[in-house]
Amino acid sequence: MTTLGTKEIKRVVVRGTNWVGDSVMTVPALRALRRVLPDAKITLVLRPSAKGLFADADFIDELLVYDRRNAFAVFPQIKEWRQRQFELAVLFQNAFEAALIPFFAGVPIRIGYATESRQSLLTHPIERPEWRSSKHEVFYYLYLVTALEQLLYGTSTICESEPDASLNISPSRITEAASFLGSYGIVEGKQVVAICPGSINSRAKRWPVESFVQLSDQLIEDGRQVLIIGSKGEEDVSHEVVRQMRQKPIDLTGKTTIDQITAILGLVDLVVTNDTGPAHIAAALGRPTLVMFGPTNPLTTRPFSGTAEILRHPPDCAPCMLRDCPIDHRCMTAITVDEVVEQSRSMLKRTSFEKTVRSLCDSVA
Repeated sequence: MTTLGTKEIKRVVVRGTNWVGDSVMTVPALRALRRVLPDAKITLVLRPSAKGLFADADFIDELLVYDRRNAFAVFPQIKEWRQRQFELAVLFQNAFEAALIPFFAGVPIRIGYATESRQSLLTHPIERPEWRSSKHEVFYYLYLVTALEQLLYGTSTICESEPDASLNISPSRITEAASFLGSYGIVEGKQVVAICPGSINSRAKRWPVESFVQLSDQLIEDGRQVLIIGSKGEEDVSHEVVRQMRQKPIDLTGKTTIDQITAILGLVDLVVTNDTGPAHIAAALGRPTLVMFGPTNPLTTRPFSGTAEILRHPPDCAPCMLRDCPIDHRCMTAITVDEVVEQSRSMLKRTSFEKTVRSLCDSVA
């Protein structure tokens, strides 16, 4: 490919992904894009559900929310993009519509994967890498930015550095989150565990309710404070967990925005969850995270962080990627309460030790 000049690229638009977990997995690519175009204004377009993830991101300049309530929402979005006069569109979203918007908005350079028969709408369609099903999803998005770097400079320096999937939260948001938790009775000095028993886009991902009940009861009996978290769409499963528990946790399901839950997860000592958005958020914030995997593939979609651990006992049919299990849900029922309790206790013990070490170091300093 012929290299492009960078002088004319001052306004960049990035079409982000739809799901929260996927949005977190684009963070290394967004950080790499900032390195590739350090002087450009980068606007990230994403759904309302993911906006709070990037509230304190230093690698983008602006958030543009695309609230796609119906098919007609595409027209004001095209108008908005045209008015902003973007010179480059980078499309992490694979859908046909994601390429349609910059095409009709007249964005001169449009780079994205050649999916959904949208090649003619892109100036630089990129073929999906053959390794997609065998490498982590963060590399799928990084590959697109690497292709852009090659177009702009003829280099591939992105490949030479370790992907940075971290997210940061401002001190003011941390203070607000601590105050919010305090209003629900969370006290300082006792470890806090966030439990996410739901999953929006797949019932097959869910560890059994009864197992979450036993785990949560045991953690409270161990002296920990337990938060049950989730979105409004997960209230049914969260409320069922709370109803069956002997102990009483703090149920925040449906009571927080994505901004709030992101900041809250930055404060907890452990997150135990299915393969869902909070797993990726907590891990990106550097929090200890334990994820139960069943129908999905941890090789490609596990939280991209050294603080995250997974539990998995895959049968022959896993990973099936189905939203509902057509048989007996054996991939999730094989994960026992005892092993999750043991793993949780071990991770909490390490968290407590690390806090003690940091406290001693701070006092010496």
